Amino acid sequence: MILNSIIQNITERFVNDIAIDLGTSSTLIYVRGKGIALREPSIVAVDEVTHEVVAVGTEAKRMLGRTPEGVRAVRPMKDGVIADFSMVEIMLKSFISMVQRKKLFVRPRVIVCVPSGITEVEKRAVRDSIEASGAREIYMVSEPIAAAIGAGLPVDAPTGNMIVDIGGGTTEIAVVALSGVVNAASIRVAGDEMDEAIINYIKKNYNLIIGEQTAESIKITIGSAYATGTEENMEVKGRDLVSGIPKTIRITSTKVRESLEEPVSLIIDAVRLALEKTPPELAADIVDRGIYMCGGGSLLRGLDLLIKEETNLPVYVAENPIESVVRGAGRILENIGLHEKLILRSK
Repeated sequence: MILNSIIQNITERFVNDIAIDLGTSSTLIYVRGKGIALREPSIVAVDEVTHEVVAVGTEAKRMLGRTPEGVRAVRPMKDGVIADFSMVEIMLKSFISMVQRKKLFVRPRVIVCVPSGITEVEKRAVRDSIEASGAREIYMVSEPIAAAIGAGLPVDAPTGNMIVDIGGGTTEIAVVALSGVVNAASIRVAGDEMDEAIINYIKKNYNLIIGEQTAESIKITIGSAYATGTEENMEVKGRDLVSGIPKTIRITSTKVRESLEEPVSLIIDAVRLALEKTPPELAADIVDRGIYMCGGGSLLRGLDLLIKEETNLPVYVAENPIESVVRGAGRILENIGLHEKLILRSK
């Protein structure tokens, strides 16, 4: 007994078990006993000739749309799942090495969060990528469950809790009760589609071509889903579609809100549909407890007010919504035995 305890203590000194929120737009890593140790964009820049990695994360994001010939900056995750297996492997190896202590004797255990609508093939791709990046044991947990735990909801109680997790590639909507997902919907409309909507709107109405990063900056700075009463505007630089010459325009928050109408209405429709499919007893709980929102997309100004208006239910945005999923996975990691019911099983 004492020997086992000594071996466990030695192992824990040299191993950092980790929880990963492998997102479309960013990856967050929680280290057991330490908390969130990494938050980086899910982007890799590679040399197309030598196939060597030029940059990963924040450094690679700065290169998006600016790379010279022969260098490619890519997002290896699309719509919440792996689009480029080899790039995800490279990215994860780099991120895991950033958070691990020196050279380890024992490989880490890893908990990874996956979308609720993930297929067995997509599960296998995630498992293989994490395994190739140096994990000893791999556990998977559903993103809505992790998000609910991270938002401080009692997922093991016999009461219904509704969570709406708006990420970069997917919006996960789930009703959680008794340590399981009772009803879930996963739509591939989220932050990236909002950026795309802004790009298309400016192209169509102003004959101006802008990049992903500019669209994201517009969304964060003056984007909103609900009229707040204060009109804002910002300067936008891009390339004129007709002359091909760089041009500057000013865009108002009203116009940005107009551009975001379609993706926002799709998210609200999905929330409404999930509520319609919720069993009556749990629906009664949601009337009392309300809807909880997390993920980067939930930070869009006025989105909570719009959902509240459309559903007539109280809506709350979680504290640190971007970190909710990884914090929830971290809590599971701290005591895997206690949360065994929450781990997804592969067929």
